[in-house]
Amino acid sequence: MKMKKGNFVALANAIREHNAASAKNGYAPAFTLDHLNTLASFCKRQNGEFKQDQWLASITGEYGKDQGTK
Repeated sequence: MKMKKGNFVALANAIREHNAASAKNGYAPAFTLDHLNTLASFCKRQNGEFKQDQWLASITGEYGKDQGTK
């Protein structure tokens, strides 16, 4: 089954929330850029229309958590 934009949005939101909690509580390591690039490569293989730059920007908060879905 092909992943869709909503799947990528949910994944980005979960990563952003994890990284925020990690920074606040120090209980778990944050995703590194290497981790994110590996996940982005996987996402691109799942759906050729995947927009890696937009996805990464949504994780850092530069694009917004809904990635333009609202």
